[in-house]
Amino acid sequence: MRSDPKKLLYDVATAAAAIRGFCEGRSLQDYENNLMLRSACERQFEIIGEAMTRLRDRHAPVFAQLGDGPVIIAFRHRIIHGYDTVDPELVWDVIVTKLPQLQEAAEALLQK
Repeated sequence: MRSDPKKLLYDVATAAAAIRGFCEGRSLQDYENNLMLRSACERQFEIIGEAMTRLRDRHAPVFAQLGDGPVIIAFRHRIIHGYDTVDPELVWDVIVTKLPQLQEAAEALLQK
């Protein structure tokens, strides 16, 4: 069964919004010291990565419009398979610098 690209874009946008909401008003130190916050963010990144993988495999033209798709998928793999080597500073940097653009791009495609 083929997934609806809008549903996958919705999953990306919703997970990104969740992460940003979890981290609003918090610092890297807060992130590093809060296991529940790290776990929640990592779970949402897993969802983003899986949705991006499905977009890549089933809806390549949509996937291509999101930019950094392969990097996002690789980040998901690192969180899942390299769970013991995940650098909190790197994750925090992605949250602060990359996630807003991904969320905006997914939301813009949903409007089309």
